[in-house]
Amino acid sequence: MVRKTPDTYIDITIDMDELDLTASEAKATYQKIKDYIKEKYDVKVSSLYIAQVKQKYGIIERENYNTAKSENAKQPQCPPEKEKLIEEALRHFKMLS
Repeated sequence: MVRKTPDTYIDITIDMDELDLTASEAKATYQKIKDYIKEKYDVKVSSLYIAQVKQKYGIIERENYNTAKSENAKQPQCPPEKEKLIEEALRHFKMLS
């Protein structure tokens, strides 16, 4: 094996604004979604509510290992007004079309 130096170089300029949004760039964290809703509507939403709305639309990143111990444990459901705000935030972050 011999290490060679290149004969020539090619300069390339890429304008990132012209590229499409990648899947990893479109994924907003729960905290970003919470901050967006708090800043725009002055409403707090929980991670549980965000997870419920994401699950409703089939946006599931991984399996939930933090499940309830008893089978009939009650879990609060996302109110419709907060669900609409979360859906709008997911559209803002291009996670929904």
